[in-house]
Amino acid sequence: MSRILVIESSARQQGSVSRQLTQDFIARWQTAHPADDIQVRDLAIDQVPHLDADLLGGWMKPADQQSESEKAALALSNLLTEELRAADVLVMAAPMYNFAIPSTLKSWLDHVLRAGVTFKYTETGPQGLLTGKRAYILTARGGIYAGSPVDHQEPYLRQAMSFIGIHDVTFIHAEGLNMGAEFQEKGLAAAKSQLAKVA
Repeated sequence: MSRILVIESSARQQGSVSRQLTQDFIARWQTAHPADDIQVRDLAIDQVPHLDADLLGGWMKPADQQSESEKAALALSNLLTEELRAADVLVMAAPMYNFAIPSTLKSWLDHVLRAGVTFKYTETGPQGLLTGKRAYILTARGGIYAGSPVDHQEPYLRQAMSFIGIHDVTFIHAEGLNMGAEFQEKGLAAAKSQLAKVA
């Protein structure tokens, strides 16, 4: 049995294409792997705080020197990190907001990219500690950006995953969603075709 961690980040609960892709992925995965455990964390509902002084204090101070707010920040970061460490497969839904990822998703990444926990520094540079995992990143984009200089999603997320040791990363882009009905239909069809192959 594998553990699947799904991260939702769209601000919209209704009419969200990235959520539609996620639900499609989950349905297909459950059909193919009915014994697997799937956990969904919705960052729009349970928002993760931005990295702040409390979290830094929780990471850096000894337990007996932490304030209550620092302890609470550390506890949340530990929870999020353990969810990721326990997962065999990460599914990340990332709509494009202003050429990048939602700030809620960035906050989640700030909590789980942790020195000594999900990566470590060595004499030859940083080394990821979450090897052996797979990641599927489902994006929804109003325009067509894949491979272009204004695509700040895929390079950043691919680097973030690689940094913690996740090198098996598949991107599925639904593009052209705001370019008219024909482009929207083609973009969704292309994404769902890819989903059918990987899930």
